[in-house]
Amino acid sequence: MTKKKRIIVIGGSAAGPKAAAKARRIDSDAEVVIMQKDPDLSMASCGYPYYVGGYFDDRNMLLSAPTGVTRNPQFYLNAKAIDARTNTEVTNIDRKEHTVSFRNLNTGETGTLGYDTLIIATGSIPQVPHVPGTELEGITPLQSMKDADFLRKVRDEHRIKKAVVIGGGLIGIETCEALQLAGIEITVIELLPQLLAFLDWELAKLVENHVRSKAANVITGNGIAAFLGEKGKLTGVKLQNGTELPCELAVVAIGVRPNVRLAREAGLKIGETGGIEVNEYLQTSDPDIYAAGDCIETVHRITGKKVHAPYGDLANLQGRVAGENAASGNAVTFPGTIQTGICKVFDYAAGTTGLSESGARKLGYTDIITVINASPDKPVYMNGLLLVTKLVAEKTTGRILGAQCIGPGNVSKQVAQWAMAIQGGLSVEDIVNSDLPYAPPFSLAIDHFIATAHIMQNKIKGRLKGISSMAAKKKLDNHENPFFLDVRGPDEFEQMRLGIGETLIPLGALRKRLNELPEDKDREIICYCKISLRGYEAALVLEAHGWRNVKVLEGGIVAWPYAREK
Repeated sequence: MTKKKRIIVIGGSAAGPKAAAKARRIDSDAEVVIMQKDPDLSMASCGYPYYVGGYFDDRNMLLSAPTGVTRNPQFYLNAKAIDARTNTEVTNIDRKEHTVSFRNLNTGETGTLGYDTLIIATGSIPQVPHVPGTELEGITPLQSMKDADFLRKVRDEHRIKKAVVIGGGLIGIETCEALQLAGIEITVIELLPQLLAFLDWELAKLVENHVRSKAANVITGNGIAAFLGEKGKLTGVKLQNGTELPCELAVVAIGVRPNVRLAREAGLKIGETGGIEVNEYLQTSDPDIYAAGDCIETVHRITGKKVHAPYGDLANLQGRVAGENAASGNAVTFPGTIQTGICKVFDYAAGTTGLSESGARKLGYTDIITVINASPDKPVYMNGLLLVTKLVAEKTTGRILGAQCIGPGNVSKQVAQWAMAIQGGLSVEDIVNSDLPYAPPFSLAIDHFIATAHIMQNKIKGRLKGISSMAAKKKLDNHENPFFLDVRGPDEFEQMRLGIGETLIPLGALRKRLNELPEDKDREIICYCKISLRGYEAALVLEAHGWRNVKVLEGGIVAWPYAREK
C-alpha cells in the first residue's frame, strides 16, 4: 500500500489556509495538516478596521467563507478533509528528520509530526517603536483578531475620548477612520513628511487635507519619543520635538516585519529584505520546504529587486502556488509583485500600482515623465465624482512604470486598469485607443484611464507643456513671478480660487482680451482652470498668438495641495 504524502502548513491566517486548500484539491489522497498558533483560522485581517469602525457587527464575518460558513477546524475537516489545529504553536523544524515539534497552548501537550513537504506561512510581526512606556495599558497594534476585539470594545464602550494613531500608512489611516467614526478625537502621527508613503507628496497632501476635513488632526515629520502614563495606564505621548499630547489610547501602525524565527532557526536562507528567500516556485533553500505570505520576500516585477510586500491578496496568491507545488512538484510559478494597493480614507480612496515618481528616481530611473489628470469618474449628470491620477512612464518608450489615484470617485477601477497595463508591458500608445466598456452610469465616453494616457501622449509629443503644483509653488516661493492665468468663469472664481495673484480671463473671452496678457512674449504664463482642461486649450491659444513660454498647471485647482484663498 502506497504511503500517503503528508503536507504540513505552519500558519492559519491567509497564505496558510489557501495553500492547504490548494494542496488538497491537487492531491485528494494527501494528509494535509494546518498548525495555527492563534485560536482563529483564515481571518480576514484586512477587514479588521471596518469591524472596529462598525461597518458590520458580526465578528464571525471575519472568519466566514463567501457562503457564510465559519472557517473553523470542523469546517476544514468536513469540507476539505484538512486537519486544522488551532492554538497549536510549532516550536521547531527539524529538516534532517523531516519533523516539526509543536505545543498545544491550551493543554501544554507537546509532540512531533513528520512531513514530506512543509509550507511556512508564519506571516509578519508588527513593528514597535523603541521608546519608553511601551508596556503601558492602552497601547496596541491592529494585527490580530485579539487586537480587533480590543479596539471594537473600545468603540462600543464610548469611554475613550482621545487617541493617537502612530503611523500614517494603510493600517494607520484605516484605523484613524474607524476610531473617528466612534466619536474619538484622533491625531495621526507620522515620522515621514507625508501620509501614505506609496504616494508622491502632492497626492499625499491632498489625502492629508481630506483627513483634516474630517476633524482628524495630522502631524507629519515628527515621531514618538515616549509613551506617558500613570499607574500603568497610558495618559499621553511625547513627540520628538517635545510636544506632549494627552490620550487614553495609542494604536501603533508603523509597519510590520517578516516573522522568520522558525525559518532562521531551521537554517533556511533569509533574504536581504528580512523575509525568507524563495525561488519562483516559492521553494526555500530546502527543496522540501515552501513559504508564502508576509514571511517571504519576493521580486518586484518592474525593477527586478527583492521587496517585502505584505499584502493580503498576494498572500492568497502565493499560498495557492505554494500549495500546488508542495502537492505535485514544481508545476507553477509566482512572478512577483508590482505592489498594487488601495485604502479607504473616509470619503476618499487612495491607490497605487508600480513605481511612484519619487520611488523611481530613488532607484536611479532618469528617463521618466509624469502627468497629473483630474477629472470625474463618470458624467456630472450621473453624479460623477473626482479622481486625481498621477501617471509615471518612460519618456523615450512610453512604457508605463506606475500610477497613483486618489479621490472620492472609483479609484479601484483606475488602479486595476493601470496594474494590468503595467503587467502587460503596455505603453502610452497602447492605451490611448483602448476599447473599454462605456455607458454614462459607469464612466465618461473617454474614461479617466484613457484620458490620462491622452494627456501623457500630448506631453511626450511636446503638445502639452505641463507644470506640477509643486514646481509652480516653488516658483512663487522663489519670487520668479510667473503670470498665473485662470480661465474659468467669474462665478467659479468667486466660489473657489487660489489667491496667488492670478488673473481671471474666461476662456471664451480670451481671444478678445489678449491685450491683458504680458507684452513680453517670453514671460512665463501658467494657465489653469478647475481641472486644467480649459487651461490646456488656453495654452494652445496663447502659443498660436506668439507666446513662447506657456505652461499648464496639471490637475488645475482641485489638484492644488496648498492652502487656497477660497
